[in-house]
Amino acid sequence: MTQTLVFVLITASIALLTYWKCRQFGSRGTGAKEYFLAGGSLSWIFVAGSLTLTNINTDTLVGWNGNQTLIVVWWELAGVAGLLLLAKVFLPIYYRNNCTTVTELLERRYGEPNLRATVAFLFLLGNVAIFLPIMLYTSSLFLISLFDLQIPLLLVAATIAVAGALYAIFGGLRAVAISDTYSGVLLFGMALLVVFLALAAVDWNLADLPPERITLIGDANSKVPWHTLLTGMILSQLFYWSTNQTITQRALAAKSLKEAQLGCYAAAVIRATIVPAIVIIPGLCAFKLYGETGDSTYGRIVSDTLPHWLTGAFAAAMVAATMTSFNSTLNSSAALYVCDLHQRYFNPKVNITRLSVSVSILFALLGIGLVPLYMGAESIIQLIQQLIGLFSMPILAAFMTGLLFRNVDARAVIASLLFGAGLYALLTFGWEAWYATAPDARIKPWHFLHVMFITVCCCIGFALAINRAIFSRRARFDFRKIA
Repeated sequence: MTQTLVFVLITASIALLTYWKCRQFGSRGTGAKEYFLAGGSLSWIFVAGSLTLTNINTDTLVGWNGNQTLIVVWWELAGVAGLLLLAKVFLPIYYRNNCTTVTELLERRYGEPNLRATVAFLFLLGNVAIFLPIMLYTSSLFLISLFDLQIPLLLVAATIAVAGALYAIFGGLRAVAISDTYSGVLLFGMALLVVFLALAAVDWNLADLPPERITLIGDANSKVPWHTLLTGMILSQLFYWSTNQTITQRALAAKSLKEAQLGCYAAAVIRATIVPAIVIIPGLCAFKLYGETGDSTYGRIVSDTLPHWLTGAFAAAMVAATMTSFNSTLNSSAALYVCDLHQRYFNPKVNITRLSVSVSILFALLGIGLVPLYMGAESIIQLIQQLIGLFSMPILAAFMTGLLFRNVDARAVIASLLFGAGLYALLTFGWEAWYATAPDARIKPWHFLHVMFITVCCCIGFALAINRAIFSRRARFDFRKIA
């Protein structure tokens, strides 16, 4: 009873604080920038908070700790480089081009709205089919593990989805960013406490763990082979932080470019100093205590180490983290649909608020319905990273082609998007399926991070080749005019 009361009180307090802070900004406008970019009113503090909490949620805490190895910390450390690239390279371009969505930049570069719509559709497909259901699945799994709940996981997922959607539907990005920041203070405080208690449970000694669990130099069979740091790792971070609507939308909502960059720098500091500890140490401690426990690791060690009276507060922090990521993805998905698809092809004068509410409800329902697809995954976080390559690398290649070359026909880039998705699917899922039936084959499937690098290079080459062979246009490399 005490746990439930604490949970309800904290969750309600975050909602009330968000409502009070939003009221201070006055009434919200009905235009796209007012609804999706908070009218350009966010200070660097809320930009940093929203960037951090949109990324750190249950799929991160549950997934990385579930790997129970140190090597996966490279994903978080590489994120620092991604944030710096966003601040120094991409944000000045987005602000100069007055973009509401990242796909606007593609339209301006290529002069072709159909390319913008194609990329927006791919973003929507990834958000609805991958990110939304996985967020709901991991948060529900955590709560069930923490409280030993005897209720269906799908019911827990639906409850979280409804609560998270309310922020995105009725508050727009301003409410999302503010709730992100307040939730972040709670989540990071509780997560650091779990780190402290987990280390205390193993007498502050992780030295006797198996060497492969605590190495930072991965071999070919590692979760992160060392050579992937030189290929696909940086490209995956470049896509996630610099060309991903869910992330960049927070920085585009700042009061100015300077505020946005300051928010990125603050988020980078948090990622370099606090995040590695909370996503790695509990998992390593759990391996020493229980052995290999997979994605149930984080819920178990929190339940065993955290004082009973604090579990309600921690559950509130985790649910808040999930809701912030869920509503952030929901809000960015609505922005992509409304600005890039509906206004372009159906009705340019549509009521943005009303349409956003409708599509947000639809996307939330689809996310709930797709949760069962991810139940029982061996490593949910590794699955996420592998799946997003289907659309992330072709999209990143489209941005790189547009920024680095001139005189490229947009139709060649659209063709490269389809080519890249097919190539990535063949070299990852197709090759792995074939190898499973022929394990004696000499050539093992390449790591998906290497495949990401290959996909980007091939997509750029494919677009330039089609541009020349079919559209008779010679592309010109022009790095000097990247802005």
